[in-house]
Amino acid sequence: MRHSLIAGAALAALLGTALAAMAQTRVAPPTAVESAPLAPPPGAAVPVQAQPAPPVPAPPAAVPEPAPGPQPVQPAPAPPRPVTPEPVQPAPTPQVPLEPQPVQPPPTLPPPGAIQPVQPPNLQQQTGTTNANETLAGKRGDPSDVDQVLLVAKPVLMLSGQSSWNEGFKRLNESFRILRQEAEKAQLPIAGRPLTLFIETDDNGFRYEAMLPVGQGPAGDRSSSFGSGVRPGLSPAGPSLRFVHVAPYDDIDSTYETITAYLEAKSITVKDAFLEEYVGDLSDPADPNLEINVYVQPR
Repeated sequence: MRHSLIAGAALAALLGTALAAMAQTRVAPPTAVESAPLAPPPGAAVPVQAQPAPPVPAPPAAVPEPAPGPQPVQPAPAPPRPVTPEPVQPAPTPQVPLEPQPVQPPPTLPPPGAIQPVQPPNLQQQTGTTNANETLAGKRGDPSDVDQVLLVAKPVLMLSGQSSWNEGFKRLNESFRILRQEAEKAQLPIAGRPLTLFIETDDNGFRYEAMLPVGQGPAGDRSSSFGSGVRPGLSPAGPSLRFVHVAPYDDIDSTYETITAYLEAKSITVKDAFLEEYVGDLSDPADPNLEINVYVQPR
């Protein structure tokens, strides 16, 4: 018994010494052996591996708010620079002193329906000279149209007469010859074309006043002493309608028929006297180019 105890004690002492030596010497653990999983047998169900839950992200750390501090003071804006006014340029001085212009009055308009007269130029008043071929209207007329003109009275030598229609052309020529003779004796220049004012007409003939426009004599006036029944006077004046006859004198009746038809169509009442102005010379009653102005004056 005792021998067993001694042997056990000796064995225990040996174990204690061995354990002390092992404690002093550490043995490294064996390296883990990685092995591939075994394939399942045929026909066996493959277990579904549970997917690991995704990691929950950690909340961001709170950023501490900066402690309020004094704000920088903004500098005051610079005062605006003073604006220097530009000098005003004076208006240019005109080279010529300005004078107020007279105000022209507005033109006077004629009443509705009134004849618009045309003022003929007066060569004698403008230049102081005379023109033996000047007409009362101052310009030639248009045979295809009617002119509205304003006749201005002219100084004339006059001679009264009477004639039948058959002797009319001859009697007028004789009257103008006498008027020219008397103007030459008095040294009066001829200042226009000869005129005939028909005062009265009937089936048998007519009464007339033959006229010849004249200018001033050498003494600056017109002599009042004439022979052969010649006397000084004035030609008719006022608004008139002018018709132009360019044909033989024997065909002048056709022009008067045109005049009558025109006045009736326009309902124009005229004076009984008709005035003829002979632009061409009354030398041949059959002259196809004989030009005569016929003036009629509305009442």
